[in-house]
Amino acid sequence: MSAVDFRQRLRELARFEPSGSPVVSVYLNTEWVDEHQRERVRIFVKNALAEARGRRWADRDDLDWIERQSGTLIECAVFEDANGAVLFACGSASLRELLPLRVPFDDTFVVDARPYVRPLAGIVDDTPPALIVLADGVSARLIALDASGVTDETVLQAEVPGRHESGGWADLAQSRYERHILEHREQHFAAVAAAIGAWTERYDAHHIVLAAEPRSAAALRKHLPEAVAARIAGVVAGARHESSPVIADRAAGVLARVAQQADERRVDEALADAAEGSTAVAGVTATVGAVNRNAVRHLYVLTTFREPGAVCQDCGALQRGVHFTCPFCGRGTRTTELGEALVERVLASGGEVTTLESHRPLAGHGGVVARLRYAA
Repeated sequence: MSAVDFRQRLRELARFEPSGSPVVSVYLNTEWVDEHQRERVRIFVKNALAEARGRRWADRDDLDWIERQSGTLIECAVFEDANGAVLFACGSASLRELLPLRVPFDDTFVVDARPYVRPLAGIVDDTPPALIVLADGVSARLIALDASGVTDETVLQAEVPGRHESGGWADLAQSRYERHILEHREQHFAAVAAAIGAWTERYDAHHIVLAAEPRSAAALRKHLPEAVAARIAGVVAGARHESSPVIADRAAGVLARVAQQADERRVDEALADAAEGSTAVAGVTATVGAVNRNAVRHLYVLTTFREPGAVCQDCGALQRGVHFTCPFCGRGTRTTELGEALVERVLASGGEVTTLESHRPLAGHGGVVARLRYAA
């Protein structure tokens, strides 16, 4: 699923209208490195399903589907390269969805009237298309990534002439042979650089991670256009025999750090703009007001933000705290978790959401700041 398709699907889930049965939402960490971690997920799913069945929280067919699909994931029958997976099930709304992703999640099992989408918020922004380049003096592999993981791969192989016992290269002086090999390497790196430029454009790769030893990385950089070289996020180790998922996992740390730094910088800028009272608002009360006006273009929220709230069952207005009537239309309300409600509302209105694990200045403003579509 492309970034555009994923973003659109996330908005559709955020607009989901409650149907005759609740929605089962399951997030799994499938980044297991041994059987113990796999068993941990297996036990989590088993216990969560047993409780849901015992308390009759959800439709039996939905729980059976979750059991079958999670079982195939755990046994690596499908999406074995995914580090995380999300499942949604609601038979009365014909909702059956399994999303493999390259990022892990905390194991989570939620049964509610609507899909639980908050952990997905920001996935597209935090895992933009990227390119991994495994290169040495005679070969290269280009690996394209999106939020779901490896999407494409190609191998480039240089034709390096070898020495023969008589004639050909054996007749050349050693210095001429070494000079030719050096020239050949430069031609190889030039060809790899051209392929990187083409693939960067084809897949709109925001970042590039080089998997190469320092000398090869430096030689390759010399041939890259400035605009392409600027997208290099870092360098990691890599060997020809390693699989694409192994190399992608190694590059994930570099890409995650780059995404985190970008998120923190954008939050700092949003808080500065909010202090000026122009195109952003900070704090829970101001953000709730902006969300009620459908004025939020981009919401930044801490993953730890939790607060009781109320939503009007008629006009949909959100409020902080527990209220029985809506201050806008006087109709009845229902309780909600405000963080999840803010995320859903912004996504449903076409806005973007970024979640952060920690950010001290943002925490000092209640854990939320929002960029607006128009001046406050």
